[in-house]
Amino acid sequence: MINFIIIGICIIAGMLFRVSGALPADAHKGVNAFIIYLALPAVSFKYLPHIQWSGQLLLPALMLVIVWLGAWLYTNLYGTKRNLAKSTIGALKLSSGLSNTSFVGFPLIAAYFSDKFLGIAVICDQVTFMLLSTAGVLVAVNASQKQALSAKLIIKKVFSFPPLLGCIGALTIPHFINISFLDPVFDKLALTVGPLALFSIGLQLKFSRWRQELKNITAALSYKLLIAPALVLAVALLLDLKGIIPQIAVFEAAMPTLLTSSVVADDYNINPKLSNLIIGIGLIAAFATTAFWWWVLRIL
Repeated sequence: MINFIIIGICIIAGMLFRVSGALPADAHKGVNAFIIYLALPAVSFKYLPHIQWSGQLLLPALMLVIVWLGAWLYTNLYGTKRNLAKSTIGALKLSSGLSNTSFVGFPLIAAYFSDKFLGIAVICDQVTFMLLSTAGVLVAVNASQKQALSAKLIIKKVFSFPPLLGCIGALTIPHFINISFLDPVFDKLALTVGPLALFSIGLQLKFSRWRQELKNITAALSYKLLIAPALVLAVALLLDLKGIIPQIAVFEAAMPTLLTSSVVADDYNINPKLSNLIIGIGLIAAFATTAFWWWVLRIL
C-alpha cells in the first residue's frame, strides 16, 4: 500500500512544483540525470550479484522478451497505419514494451500471491532493465535520428548508457572483488528510482492537450495492459506451462509502463509528453486491469 501512496505523493508534488514555478522549467533533466547515472546502475548491483540462476527462471525472462517483440510489431503496424512521426513510434515502443515489474509489480505480487514469490519478480525486473538498457536505447537512438543509423553510433550509444554499464559491472566485478560492504549504498540509491522517476513525471505531466494524444494513449495502454499479458498467457497455455512461475510471468506482463522509460524518452527527446501521459494514466488503469488478470489466472 505504501508504494501506491508514494505514487500519488510524488506525481502530485512534481505537478505542484511545476505549476508554482518553484523549480526551473527543465528541472526534470537534473532529476533524470541522477536516475540514469547513479540510481539505475545501483539497481543492478543491488540484485544481480545475489540472484540464484536456474533453468526454470528462463521462462519469465523469455516471456518479457516476447512482450517487447510484440510491442515492437504492434507499434510499427499502428504507427504506419496512422502515419506517425518516428519519434512518436519510438515513444510508443518504450511505453508499450516495458513493464513496471518492481515499483508496482513487487507490492502487487506480494498482495495477490505472496512475498515468497518475489524472487521470480526480481528476475522479471532485471530482464526488463536489461531490455531498457539495450533494445530500449536502440529504439530511442533510432527514433531520435533523422539520418540512417551507423553501427558505430549504435555501439557508442548503447555501450555508453550507464545502466547497461551497471549491468555488466554487477555481473562481472563481484566475481573478482568482494564489494558486499557496498550493499547498503546500492540499496539506498536503488530505492530512489521510483520516487524520483515519479517526481520527474509529475514535473512534466500536463493534461491540457491530452485529447490530441488520446488515440496513441489508448493504443499503447491497450497493448500494455491487455494484449501483452494475453499474449504471454497464450504462449503459456500453448506450451502447457503450469504453476506459479508462468502465473507470475503473466502478471508481470500485465503491469503498467516502466517508469524509467519516460526518462529515456526525455533523454532522447522522443515525445516525452506522450510517454508521461501513458505512464500517468496507465498507473491508475492498472489497478483495475491487474485485478482482472489475477481473476483470470485464478480461473485457469
